[in-house]
Amino acid sequence: MVLKGQQIVSGSAALFLMAMATAANAADTQVTDTSWKGDIELGIVTTTGNTETKTINAKAKAKTEREKWRHAVFIESLNSSNQGNTTAKRYVVNGQSDYKFSEHNYFFAMVNYEDDSFSGFDYRLSEALGYGRRVMDGAAVTLDLEIGPGARQSKLDSGGSSNEYTLRGAAKLAWKVSDTSMFTEDLSSDVGEDVTITKSVTALTAQVNGSLATKITYTIKNTSDVPAGIEKTDTETAVTLVYSF
Repeated sequence: MVLKGQQIVSGSAALFLMAMATAANAADTQVTDTSWKGDIELGIVTTTGNTETKTINAKAKAKTEREKWRHAVFIESLNSSNQGNTTAKRYVVNGQSDYKFSEHNYFFAMVNYEDDSFSGFDYRLSEALGYGRRVMDGAAVTLDLEIGPGARQSKLDSGGSSNEYTLRGAAKLAWKVSDTSMFTEDLSSDVGEDVTITKSVTALTAQVNGSLATKITYTIKNTSDVPAGIEKTDTETAVTLVYSF
């Protein structure tokens, strides 16, 4: 995947995240374990004979939890073809940093880049800053709520572009169902001046052995205003193998 630099992050967002990362290193000198942990997902479905299809779904996520800071990076790639013709092609890069100024409250900065060849847009870049609170912080269940202003830059396949201010709201639920299974729900809505994008990602992960697990994910994405000939709502069901590190 090759992404042009000016399409990934705007100058202001890049400078902001660089400043946050620098401050994080200074603020967390007292924390000994600053290692990154994460997982890699891969799902491949191929059929031959009367029907020739191929779908490759790959994701990677890494995060670190420190005394005052929490950082997370997410990358996704989806490619699907039918009879040799591409039917789906999407790349997503997301990064978020949280500054925890009290036990359950934090400020966040988020940057999201999405390139979906079948959405009618060449790419979409979103940034948001805001306030978050961990309203549930139990041993088995955590729930974070976030809200804050942002901006979105979109480029149409036709060559046009649009820039708009947004208001972001998000909810992140993690429930440890058992020692070997985890249920998560990530819900977000970016309300813009012209377009509102709402996304729900529901997932159930079950550990198979050691660092290996299987994961079932159901995703719903709704875009309030789309180019002619494009559906407003997309759904996706994925079954992947997960390796944690």
